[in-house]
Amino acid sequence: MERLQKVLAAAGICARRAAERLIVDGRVRVNGRVVTTMGTRVDPDNDAIQVDGKPVRVGGVKIYLALNKPRGYVTTLADPEGRPNIADLVRGIPARVFPVGRLDYDSEGLLLVTNDGALARDLMHPGTGVPKTYAVKVRGQPEEASLRRLERGVRLDGRRTRPARLRMSRRAPNSWLEVTVVEGRKHLVRRMLASVGHPVLKLRRVSFDGVRLGQLAPGQWRHLSEREVERLRKAPQGALRGPSRRRAHPS
Repeated sequence: MERLQKVLAAAGICARRAAERLIVDGRVRVNGRVVTTMGTRVDPDNDAIQVDGKPVRVGGVKIYLALNKPRGYVTTLADPEGRPNIADLVRGIPARVFPVGRLDYDSEGLLLVTNDGALARDLMHPGTGVPKTYAVKVRGQPEEASLRRLERGVRLDGRRTRPARLRMSRRAPNSWLEVTVVEGRKHLVRRMLASVGHPVLKLRRVSFDGVRLGQLAPGQWRHLSEREVERLRKAPQGALRGPSRRRAHPS
């Protein structure tokens, strides 16, 4: 027996907190009866669960996608402002899928999309420490002291960021960096670099815990391999250990 809100989240209906609101609002039925009591436990294999009158498929095939989100798309399945969203890019998938975390409207690159609510929840949990790597173009040429400072952590919102890895990939009037972080704070990479005087001009996520963007074209997606999915299920715990070696590449 599992809590109803957890079952709804695992089925990909919505996040667990949103599922709790569905229950309180009387929009969920179990075996034909409306359930509004938080913490109600159900048998996902045998109980008939409905949301707004539509059956909830708890089982079925799990889908795991890597999407190259273009700049100018919001990481939602709908947008009240009418902006392009990722639902426009994953049409034709035979299940309701949703993004794992977010990428800013002005950011681009690798976004995981799935209908596996349990895995998505684990990957987004603040304590998981999943490494995410970005190719970042910044204004100016950061000095080694600034990069070391970011590796150790800087104070944002009154608390220090967890250790990061930074590598200069191309030194130019506006340089390119490779940045790996293990936190999910809003606008984290942009705010970190702005704090040392190098605002971000372009940001592209290239890796999520070993799943790589590769040559995937903007707006295109692919299915993850079994090996990639298994790696995500074994997401590492804790922050990155120690700074990585950095070297400048010719421009």
